[in-house]
Amino acid sequence: MSDEDRFVLCMLAPAVAILGLLVAYPVGLLVFDSFFKVDTITPNIREWVGFQNYINALTSPRVAESAWRTVQYSIFALFFEFTFGFCAALLFSAMAGESRWHRTIFALPLMVPPIVAGLLWRFLLVGNIGILNYGLVRLGLISDPGDIAWLSSEDIVIYSVSFADIWLTTSFVALVSYAGLTNIPKDLLEAARIDGANALKRFWHVTLPLMRPVIAVVVIVRGVDAAKTFDLIWIQTQGGPRHASEVFSMNIYQRMVRYGDLGEASASGTLFLIVMMLLAAVAYWKIWRPVHA
Repeated sequence: MSDEDRFVLCMLAPAVAILGLLVAYPVGLLVFDSFFKVDTITPNIREWVGFQNYINALTSPRVAESAWRTVQYSIFALFFEFTFGFCAALLFSAMAGESRWHRTIFALPLMVPPIVAGLLWRFLLVGNIGILNYGLVRLGLISDPGDIAWLSSEDIVIYSVSFADIWLTTSFVALVSYAGLTNIPKDLLEAARIDGANALKRFWHVTLPLMRPVIAVVVIVRGVDAAKTFDLIWIQTQGGPRHASEVFSMNIYQRMVRYGDLGEASASGTLFLIVMMLLAAVAYWKIWRPVHA
């Protein structure tokens, strides 16, 4: 190990130690409580139940439904965030220095608190008074503002509540992707052009492979963030109608706050943590590691 590596480790050690302490204690308490029957009224009284909380969580139809809705929400939001964000990054890269003001304006949604974004999109989508439906009427796409019930239809509400997430974080994907594009060596692209590769081939065989680490970061960060979304959905629908927009994090909240079952809520939270870690590991091994190997 070089002196520079030792210096870096020494600088990182305090931050890593503090972060580990702040993360390790809550996670340890979460796992510990998952093996006990404990409620929010008397949290200091615990009754050992072993894996019963996990069995209850894994066999509960409502937990399974909320988990599936989390998958739907995350895939839908991540697909459009990445598609729009990556296309915007390619456009910024093509504009070079002229994109400075465009990038600044594009990043403005990142400054909006999630609760404010949720309220904004609730006003845009709600019932017969939603601004979006009135706009669609003016464009002649629908005949009446009540034709599309964005937040009250069980069939589409889980996708409707993701609009706020897409609007809020597409700029994050765009800016991270743009940073990755600017770090691609220009001589590689020039060499491919001289060899006769057109723009599409240069993108597919040069740009995209070199962007895999950046894509991995975006997929992991945004995938986990979308999967644990709570406030954006809660402020719009509170999980309704009839639990049609209740995602996994909301189900955990309901179990702990409304029903006072801290043990089962902890078991569900532990399962969620394990799944997120496994998905992050898969994304690392399938996307990031091949490039660095």
